[in-house]
Amino acid sequence: MVWEEAAMEIRVLAKHGKCVREIARELGCSRNTVRRYLREPAAARYRSRPARATKLDAYQDYIAQRLRSALPQVIPAKVLLGEIRERGYGGGYTMVKAYVASLRAVAVPEPVVRFETAPGQQMQVDWATIRRGASRLSLFVATLGWSRAAYVEFVEDERVETLIACHEHAFLAFGGVPRDVLFDNMKTVVLERDAYGDGKHRFNPAFFDFAKHAGFRPRLCSPYRAQTKGKVERFIRYVRGSFWVPLASRLRHEGLEVDRELANVAVGRWLREVANARVHATTGEVPHERLEIERTKLSPLPTPYGGKSARPVSVAPRPIVGIQHPLAMYDRFAGVAA
Repeated sequence: MVWEEAAMEIRVLAKHGKCVREIARELGCSRNTVRRYLREPAAARYRSRPARATKLDAYQDYIAQRLRSALPQVIPAKVLLGEIRERGYGGGYTMVKAYVASLRAVAVPEPVVRFETAPGQQMQVDWATIRRGASRLSLFVATLGWSRAAYVEFVEDERVETLIACHEHAFLAFGGVPRDVLFDNMKTVVLERDAYGDGKHRFNPAFFDFAKHAGFRPRLCSPYRAQTKGKVERFIRYVRGSFWVPLASRLRHEGLEVDRELANVAVGRWLREVANARVHATTGEVPHERLEIERTKLSPLPTPYGGKSARPVSVAPRPIVGIQHPLAMYDRFAGVAA
């Protein structure tokens, strides 16, 4: 049975170019029903009599709650059918499918609330895999929450020693240390969430020792809510599209591959001349200029770390001469703003 709201949906979908078969599949009703409501605009008004009880009525609240809890993801109707059959449902799949379709038509994911922080309060950090295999490249990205100033470094692994070194380089670039650094569930930072109770995590001992040395608090974003560190997530997409793809495709056209050293030379210039010098779409201001204000709220730079890491931390880049390309190639891209 199709009620008045569903009849309206049928007409809206038809106006958007959906065929009868597509509409029937999306709403979980028969094609003849779709045709009738398209042919007879007043047909829905004839359904004003009370709806008959169905076998699904007792499970509708459960299905609605399960769909809400999964937003913005979707639970398939067949999965929900299995769950309610375990709870005693004796009806068929078509009824479940139609009910789920009616809820999905009006379900709206929870809005993502933009979370702003005070100057010096937070830095967001994440890894991004750029290239796998023998010539692996990963991207370390750190973004200050208030100024949106960013630091980027290309590395060849994601070990805890590398993560610590990248943090030291980022703090040096920003001119200080924020109070909190926000991460997801990377194993080099946290070994077990809520190990000692709600919000009391078991951190990687080497990284936690570095955090104490540097003077910041490691924080974890909520599970399955990576958008809580959306500033760094968006910047990673920006790096890929505005820097990495143009650089890699340019060298590929010349039969060359970007190595770590060349990428870091070029991205340093890109950060200075493009990323941190542009007017930020959210703040309406230039990140580098806001950094001058935020820097006054950062803690002083710590001494170089030499603590509990299993391997020595290398804070100096490898010599670039003779790695993959002639020195002139690195000089060339030092002046490229991608």
